[in-house]
Amino acid sequence: MKKNYFLTAAVISAAAILLVQSAASFAQTIAGGGVHSLASCSDSTVRAWGWNDEGQLGNGNTANSNVPVQVSAFSGVTEIAGGYYHSLALKNDATVWAWGKNNNGELGTGNNTNSSVAVQVSALAGITAIAGGFGHSLALKNDGTVWAWGLNNYGQLGNGNNTASNIPVQVSALSGITAIGAGDNHSFALKNDGTVWAWGRNNYGQLGNGTNTNSGVPVQVSVLSGITEITGGAVHSLALKNDGTVWAWGRNLDGQLGNGTNTDSNVPVQVSALSGITEITGGAVHSFALKNDGTVWAWGRNADGQLGNGTNTNSNVAVQVSALSGITAIAGGSTHSLALKNDGTVWAWGNNWYGQFGNGTNTSSNVPVQVTLLCQMITGLEEENISSGINIFPNPASKQLTIDNGQRKIVNIEIYDVTGRAVYAEIHRTPNADREIFIDVSKFPEGVYVVRIQTIDFNETKKLIVAK
Repeated sequence: MKKNYFLTAAVISAAAILLVQSAASFAQTIAGGGVHSLASCSDSTVRAWGWNDEGQLGNGNTANSNVPVQVSAFSGVTEIAGGYYHSLALKNDATVWAWGKNNNGELGTGNNTNSSVAVQVSALAGITAIAGGFGHSLALKNDGTVWAWGLNNYGQLGNGNNTASNIPVQVSALSGITAIGAGDNHSFALKNDGTVWAWGRNNYGQLGNGTNTNSGVPVQVSVLSGITEITGGAVHSLALKNDGTVWAWGRNLDGQLGNGTNTDSNVPVQVSALSGITEITGGAVHSFALKNDGTVWAWGRNADGQLGNGTNTNSNVAVQVSALSGITAIAGGSTHSLALKNDGTVWAWGNNWYGQFGNGTNTSSNVPVQVTLLCQMITGLEEENISSGINIFPNPASKQLTIDNGQRKIVNIEIYDVTGRAVYAEIHRTPNADREIFIDVSKFPEGVYVVRIQTIDFNETKKLIVAK
């Protein structure tokens, strides 16, 4: 679902305040990956934030970021989707692009090499929708056929075998498809007659056909009709009916089916006490739904606060996400959740260890917090002088920047340009105790930059001016 909104933001760290004073573009859609988040902007570019060990942020490096960064050299995007360690985008020319982990061929480029920048999926055209699983990807063509690539150990590519493919292959015996979705290792499709079809792993009944047997070809989900939307969790599945009710099947250990029990089900069961639902989405082991009154409701595992109701207690019935109203769209990560408000703000809750909230911190929250610095041009930047002992000089710099660590052990240094694009990243797996760290900025274009310095006990943000 695509929604337009405007966003103004302030990024607050322990050491500085960045003031975004005007907006050159605004975000359109959001998506959740495993431990990262994505947004497309009104200028058809993409921002990403969170975990980046496999290059899933697409900004040309593998440094995590707790603020949104721009996917490098990439525009014309109409839809985005997150896999666990990879990301996908659909362009306005109906081609598909991907970045991140690729050891199973989930980027679809004909090789198994990771990429930290967007690369085109091979031999796909006329695409209208995309979806990402744990290690596989899906695309829907304008002729109603479905194509898949990547990991296939459970038959999640749906082509009748268990052989991985690093190029798209056609899902067997499917036509008239209008929507697609993916769980960790299972996939599904919605037909134009309102029925749902699924394939792949089925150890917990996530295919919904009354068995627990894997299937390498599509099988019909039992007793479902009139379906308008489908989505997946790790090993459970969800469907929205045209009467506004929600149905779920698969694993239910943590209550992610929302029917008041913790019993798995290999056929769809109705989520209790929910009506008037307009959108659904799944996290790894939690689920949530958007009501027609703009409120969000969630159920399932809550150890990281991913239900957003101010507690960390699991719930096998839907509970209302705290302090959210006027919501127009939702998206789920593995253990975090995202929502768009009708006032143009973006909110996140749950686990934030890798910065998947995009609010400049790594602090988790069991209530929604606002994403910051999204789809913005930095036109003003003010610093609050908090004494941390860390200094950068000379400033302005032309050739070499020196960072004096103030006797703090530095673990990460990142530099961003005014679009939020990362232009430099240095990670120290063993904290760097050197008093001075030197960075070559001679090839940086003139302008204003943001330097983010992370130590083992402190985060510092500095404004840098490069002048030649």
